Parts: sequence; structure tokens; C-alpha cells
Amino acid sequence: MELSDIKTFAAVARTGGITRAAEELNTVQSNVTQRIKALESEIGTPLFERHSRGMTLTGAGKRLLPYARRMAALSREAVLAARDDGEPKGPLAIGSMETTAAVRLPPLLADFHRRFPAVRLSLRTAPTADLVAAVLDGALDGAFVAGPIEHAELTAVSAFREELVLVSARRWASLKELRAGTPESGPTALVFRTGCTYRQRLEQIFVEFGWPSAARFELGTLDGMIGCVAADMGVTLLPRAVVERSAMIGNVAIHTLPPAYAGVETLFIQRRAGHQYSALQGFVSCLNNDDEVIAA
Repeated sequence: MELSDIKTFAAVARTGGITRAAEELNTVQSNVTQRIKALESEIGTPLFERHSRGMTLTGAGKRLLPYARRMAALSREAVLAARDDGEPKGPLAIGSMETTAAVRLPPLLADFHRRFPAVRLSLRTAPTADLVAAVLDGALDGAFVAGPIEHAELTAVSAFREELVLVSARRWASLKELRAGTPESGPTALVFRTGCTYRQRLEQIFVEFGWPSAARFELGTLDGMIGCVAADMGVTLLPRAVVERSAMIGNVAIHTLPPAYAGVETLFIQRRAGHQYSALQGFVSCLNNDDEVIAA
């Protein structure tokens, strides 16, 4: 099997479609389609079921995926290990939830760039589930995700603690008014795509409030999310620090939640068996020196 075909297969499995995989791999859709067909032809069985909502793995695809992940991760790791002479340099791919990237990471990334200018750092934002899969696949060297994360192939250290708050249009001065002034089904939940831990937490809150059938509306950007809340399109769940630093802060209301719903820990994860090459070690050293980092 061609390693490039294996990497393409892992990307399609992770993203759920040709278009997203092509964007992630920085190639054209036709190339992704060709490689998947070539791999299916070589193996002799379909690896994906095609449907209007994207692509899902067949039984054969599910059995192949863990091997593909290990092969893709090992190939990238082997190249980086061979090039590593102890001096942090070369590529480093880090992932993050968009909320963390917006508020917590700029000082950390600036410090890292000052200390290790020879490292070519790239940052990808995505929901927690996608980031975990990308680290397992070796597409990312590490990622900031919402905890808890328990996986035999991953190590995790605490990075930041966040307080989650419910955010609504300014006219709702309290949760009591919001619950009394919206339809029985509740307000529209403004969420990031499936795989976002904050979305899962918001859906739990809606069930607790008696709104399990509330409408969901997916948005792709943090600014778009807060802007739609300010326009009274619905409510969302975000870290307090993110909302308070938004330019739209004067147009939204922040509602404090009980501790059981509000507390969340951001973790930095990496592969347990991965080679601890110098660029990644340098990044972790900056993370551990950050004033807002929790001792692991």
C-alpha cells in the first residue's frame, strides 16, 4: 500500500468527507477521490459508504483505521526524529479549540516564537473530537482540548481552567427571565459542529432546563457565534474569558451557571509513544512556564 493513500484514507475518515480532507491535506478533491479508489481497489473492498451527508466507514474501513493511524503517525514521526539534532527547528503542528486559540494562546505562541524562531509552527482550530483524532493520526503533534480525556495512546497535562457561562442577548437580564420569556421548547442553541465539548455541555444544560427539543444552529466562527447571540438569534455556552474579551461584550448578557456545569479544564494532549523531538519539547517548556498554566 502507498503511504500517501493511507494518509489520505485517515484524513477522510477523520473529517467525514472528501472536501474537508482535501482542505486539510492541501490538495484537490479529485486527488483525494483517486487515492481512496486506488486503496479500495488494492484491498478489494469498499472502505467508505457514500451518502448525501458525507462518507462513513464500512466494516472494513473501521478495521483498517487503527492501522492507518499508526502508519501515518509513525511515518511523520520517523522523518522528524531523523532530522532532530537537539535544536528546536522545523515544522510543528499544534491544534486548538477556537475559544482557546482566541484568548489563551496568543501570549504562549508569541513567547514560543521568540525563544525558538527556527520552528515553523502551524495552528489548526477544530472541535475536541477532531483534534483528538488528528493527534492519534499523527496529523497534529499536540492539541489543546476540553477535558477529561482518557485514552491509552495519549498523555494529557492540564493547561487552563475555564468557567463556562450561558450567553444570551442583552434583553435577558437573568436565567429566570430567559426561561420565562422563551417558548416551551426553549431558545435556539447556537453551537459549533458535532464533536465540540461545549456543545455537548450546552445540550446537557438544555435537557436539565427542560428544553431537549430546542432547535440547534451550527456556526463555524467565534465572532459569528457571539454576533448571532447579540442579535437575539439564540443562546450559546462559552468560556467567560472569551465573552468578556469580545468586542460584542456590551451587546450580550452573561449568565453564571452552577459549578457542575461551569467548570471545564483545557488539556494539552500528545501521543504517548511519540518521539519527543526538540520542537515539541520546546513548546511544552513554554507551556509549563506560562503563568496561567496549572501544574500537571
